[in-house]
Amino acid sequence: MSIKKKIMLRAISGLPIGLSIGYLITIVISLIWADGYYASCVPALAETMGNEINAVILQALLCAILGMGFGGCSVIWEIEDWGIAKQTGIYFLIVSLIMMPIAYVTYWMEHSVWGLVSYFGIFAFIFAIVWAIQYGRAKHNVKKINERMESFR
Repeated sequence: MSIKKKIMLRAISGLPIGLSIGYLITIVISLIWADGYYASCVPALAETMGNEINAVILQALLCAILGMGFGGCSVIWEIEDWGIAKQTGIYFLIVSLIMMPIAYVTYWMEHSVWGLVSYFGIFAFIFAIVWAIQYGRAKHNVKKINERMESFR
């Protein structure tokens, strides 16, 4: 299968994942901060968009794009002639370029330099944690495979 086809298939499969995660995040945020109400979006987004439904439609579209971006970019991890540092750097750069403008437009971050810096820091921290967990799992799986191969010798 060509790389372009893989990217498209992963992006398409990422669309419903992005929508689902976006919806789950609104539920969690509502549970924590909305005092018993469901907060479908940040009030500033509803104000900017003219009403809540327009804001929710935009947010859903942008969550779908996020899912597609993360899904499509996942093929980077399969480029065998790139080292893990190059894969990680390029993947992080691309998903950051997708995430940061969407977070700004949806008011997920404060519209200031501090808001941008702090949101990026949180994003990078979460990325690093997920990366470390995935790396540890992959390393463990490789070790198990190598042990099985040794038992056949």
